[in-house]
Amino acid sequence: TPVAIMVGTGKGAENGILIKSGDALETAHQIDTVVLDKTGTITQGKPVVTDIICAAGKSADKTQLLQIAGSLEKGSEHPLAEAIVNYCVTNNISLEKVTDFNALFGKGIEGTVSGTHYYAGNEKMMEEKGISLSAEQKNQIRELAKQGRTPLLFADENQFLGIVAVADVVKPTSKEAVQKFRDYGIHVIMLTGDNERTAKAIGRQAGVDEVIAGVLPDGKESVIRSLKQQGKVAMVGDGINDAPALTRADVGIAIGAGADVAVDAADVVLMKSRLSDVPAAIRLSRATLRNIHENLFWAFIYNIIGIPLAAGCYVKWGLTLNPMFGAAAMSLSSFCVVTNALRLNFCKIHPAEK
Repeated sequence: TPVAIMVGTGKGAENGILIKSGDALETAHQIDTVVLDKTGTITQGKPVVTDIICAAGKSADKTQLLQIAGSLEKGSEHPLAEAIVNYCVTNNISLEKVTDFNALFGKGIEGTVSGTHYYAGNEKMMEEKGISLSAEQKNQIRELAKQGRTPLLFADENQFLGIVAVADVVKPTSKEAVQKFRDYGIHVIMLTGDNERTAKAIGRQAGVDEVIAGVLPDGKESVIRSLKQQGKVAMVGDGINDAPALTRADVGIAIGAGADVAVDAADVVLMKSRLSDVPAAIRLSRATLRNIHENLFWAFIYNIIGIPLAAGCYVKWGLTLNPMFGAAAMSLSSFCVVTNALRLNFCKIHPAEK
């Protein structure tokens, strides 16, 4: 068993899959549900600005809206915020200093720019701040979400200013990886804090079985806890807010390019940051467990036959075992199971067939 585990973890490392413990390698073959974070896991994690829509009848033009948006988002570490800031920098839009900055988990951010207090976030945040949206604006938000884009809403204390839509592209390997999970009989769930329409659009592109949207950062852990009551669960994520869920899952898998906290919390780290390495890790786990069972079978059979023979149980039938041959046979037993374990080096963890 230890030799098979050692060879299995070595094979994983050779393919950019860092397995931190033998327990993780042994548990992975039992996984029946995989939960995938969206941003940075299924998608590239490097979203770009796609639409800029100013509120009808407002004097603020797109440049002013972007200046407010970029100034506010400069204080946020979220990938969507980074996309807006990068867009402003690329288009030479000057950003102002922000005071009284505050991040509201799962809703958005707020801050003061040039003496005016602004809000940036989702519809829920606008409702809480008393900002009313027209039917046309709500339709625009729904339409953007259907297209898989995330609409970020901006307002001051009195009125709605506009929408900046950001889209994150699905990684080329994500759809292939999700199909592999399904080939292995594993249920695939996408877990995200995005609104339901946007999440379902991304989910359709990736081909996942189920989408759980609108989950607050501190709610991912409770979702994993409830799923564990139905079977063995693996969680794949890359962000700081994924760390509790990665720890709670039976097997936590972190994207190598993700946050250090997520990498530390995970049992398995994908050094190449490819989602397709997750089904490869599960295939490697299954091959390792099969190898262990083979080793145990042959070791027991070998000893069941050899020990009574060496003890003289078959003397009356003229069957005996010279101690020197007994010692050689014992060494040969170890040689056989170690050689069998080394066969794992020939395991193809990225097969073309189902």
